Amino acid sequence: MTSPDSETVELDHEYLDTITIEGREYQKYAIENRIYFGPVDDDETDRLELQHRVFNKVFDNRLIFPPIPRLRRALDCGYGAGTWAIEVAEQYPDCEVIGVDISPHMQPDDMPDNLWLQVDDLNRPFTFPSNHFDLVHSRLLATGINRSRWPSYIQDIVRVLKPGGWVQIVEIYFNAQSDNGSITEQSALRQWSINFMGAFGQTRDLRIGARLKSLLMEAGLVEVDTRMIPLPLSAWPGDARMRDIGAFNRDNIQRLLPALGSYPLTRRLRMPQEQFQRLTIQAQQEAGNPSLKPYFPLYVCIGRKP
Repeated sequence: MTSPDSETVELDHEYLDTITIEGREYQKYAIENRIYFGPVDDDETDRLELQHRVFNKVFDNRLIFPPIPRLRRALDCGYGAGTWAIEVAEQYPDCEVIGVDISPHMQPDDMPDNLWLQVDDLNRPFTFPSNHFDLVHSRLLATGINRSRWPSYIQDIVRVLKPGGWVQIVEIYFNAQSDNGSITEQSALRQWSINFMGAFGQTRDLRIGARLKSLLMEAGLVEVDTRMIPLPLSAWPGDARMRDIGAFNRDNIQRLLPALGSYPLTRRLRMPQEQFQRLTIQAQQEAGNPSLKPYFPLYVCIGRKP
C-alpha cells in the first residue's frame, strides 16, 4: 500500500489479468489465490452501485454513522466499485479518502481529487501509519477475509485509527430467513444459502456479523454499538419505509444470487451448471415472492478508539 503523497506506482499486471467463466469476468489473481470469488465486470459494477443505493435507503442517506466533528482522513476497506468512497470524498472535500481493494477492475474513470484507490489484499497486515485515520469503513468483506484473519484485521483497524477515531462495519449474513417462517430447509432460497456458505467451508466466517461486537470490544474499542436489520429481499414489509427498501432491493437480489453464487457453487462445490441455474432461478422466484417474507440479516457495527 502506498501513501497518496508518494509517487504513483504502476499496477502489476498480475492484478489486471482476468479470466472468463460462464460468461462472467473474474480477477485471475483473486481466483488463483483464493481471495475473492465474485465477478469484476461491468454487470457487477452496475449491481454494486445499485446495492449502494439500497444501503443509502436503509441508512437514510447517511454515509457515516458515528459522530465525527472533523473528518480529515478516511479509509475504505474493500471499496468495490468505489461508490461509497466517492460520495464521502465529494461530501467532505477537505478529507483525504483512501480505498483499498484486491481488484482494480471496477474503479471509476472520474474520481474526486481527494480520493486515492489502492490495490492490496486485506488479509495482509496494514502498512498505513498508526493513529492516522478518523474513520475506517469496512463493508461486505466476509467472503474475502480469511476466518483466522478477523481478529488481526480488527486490530489493524484499531492501530491505524487516531485516538477518538471510529470504525464502521457492515456485513450481510447470506442465510435467507423468513419473517413468517415459510422458508424451510427445502426451499430453493435456503438451499442457495446453504450451498453458498458451504462452498467456503472453514476458510471464511460468513456469520461474522454476529461476532463483530465481541471482536471490537476485545480489540479495546469503546462505545461499541451493533444492530441487526432484517433486509427485505422484496416488497413484503407492512412498514411503508421498509417495503420501499424491499422493492428497491429486489432487483439487486435478483442479480446477486447468480453473480455471487456462480463460481463458489459450480467450481468449488462442483455443482453442475444446469443444476446451479435451476436452483438460482427458483431462489430468485422465492426471493421475489412477498408471501414468503424473505430477508437477509444485515449487521451494522461501530466502535471508537479510546
